[in-house]
Amino acid sequence: MEKIILNLNCSSIEQKEIDSFQPTLLKVVAEMNKLYNGSLGWIYAPSVWQKEVKKIQKVKDRIKKQSQAVVVIGIGGSYLGARAIIESLKDDKEEIAIHFCGNNLSADYLSTVVKKIEGKDFSVIVISKSGTTIEPAISFRFMRKMLMDKYGSDFNKRIFAITDAKKGILRKMSDQFSYDTLPIPGDIGGRYSVLTSVGLLPIALADINIEELLRGAADAQKHLYAINHDNIAFQYAVARNILHKKGKLIEIFCNYEPRLSFLAEWWKQLFGESEGKDHKGLFPASANYTTDLHSLGQYVQDGPRHLFETIINIKEPIKNLIIPEDDTKDGLDFVEGKSLDFINKQAYLGAIKAHVDGGVPNIVFDVPKLTPYYIGYLIYTLELSCAISGYLLGVNPFDQPGVEQYKKNMMSLLDNSTS
Repeated sequence: MEKIILNLNCSSIEQKEIDSFQPTLLKVVAEMNKLYNGSLGWIYAPSVWQKEVKKIQKVKDRIKKQSQAVVVIGIGGSYLGARAIIESLKDDKEEIAIHFCGNNLSADYLSTVVKKIEGKDFSVIVISKSGTTIEPAISFRFMRKMLMDKYGSDFNKRIFAITDAKKGILRKMSDQFSYDTLPIPGDIGGRYSVLTSVGLLPIALADINIEELLRGAADAQKHLYAINHDNIAFQYAVARNILHKKGKLIEIFCNYEPRLSFLAEWWKQLFGESEGKDHKGLFPASANYTTDLHSLGQYVQDGPRHLFETIINIKEPIKNLIIPEDDTKDGLDFVEGKSLDFINKQAYLGAIKAHVDGGVPNIVFDVPKLTPYYIGYLIYTLELSCAISGYLLGVNPFDQPGVEQYKKNMMSLLDNSTS
């Protein structure tokens, strides 16, 4: 099977610099093994959750049997990974409509979701380790009221909670009202949880093969949890660390397929929450090319030289089109008969050359095709890279103390205000 390849398109990194990190990487892996060996953890999630697929499929079948739509409630790691994979892989035939809420406090947004499910049989998947995060908790209150009004005493049969196995408000509610539940492992943080029930149930509802997704991730776990020259997870972590030390402050995560835009949102949370501590870390940004070549492209080409790009290049598209013949003299006769993907690839190659020549290093993940297997492999690769990168930066990549400050301020303001 063809592999995902990492290419470094930057003269500012030499192979000997990457090789010099070998002793440090050995220490990092030893530390991670000490922390996680013998327990589940995100490191072992792919192989562990392969054993849980049948259970998740049964829950999926129950939801699909009774629902025309499902509302997935969660924020941050409780929804971004699932949405990233669904958007990346879903086809045009939707057996069940999947809507996301609880990821903001916009009345307009929630009203739109409510409008979309009115008159339809629907179920709710609520995802929260504690049940106390205000954005999903408020959305869940609205959806619970809708279910009670529509289904009466049977409302609880349409609520599926993915939460802590033992503690928390959502766990208590689940026990009290007999919601079906799936566990969030206690030793996996939200942004590393997509390869558990948190991501797998919504992804399965989109008719995406979660067995293949986990097989790809499990292969990545097997291939990448060892230090060698071909290890793309370690190469990526080291390359971005070297570029950061050489003055790069911003990393732009780029794609040439619009369906990957939510993969970038997941990546931004993964690296932003993991590394942005102690006034350290690269700023994770994203761009959708070729669209953003006509906006951000000017800044990337001629702006300050404080950034680099990481590109996800899909070698074989899901769909393709051939440029038709046309006699209207639009000046594009030279592209007749060529595939649209071929033209997209020339834009990609042209942009890389322009940006690298202009002093913007490029790191490219060449992904053979968009399938559950390769997305699973890529997800695990990025998770492992993020953990290693955090250690190299000198921060704890598994906490997020800064996220709590706005919550404290908001709750204080709410306690002292009137509507």
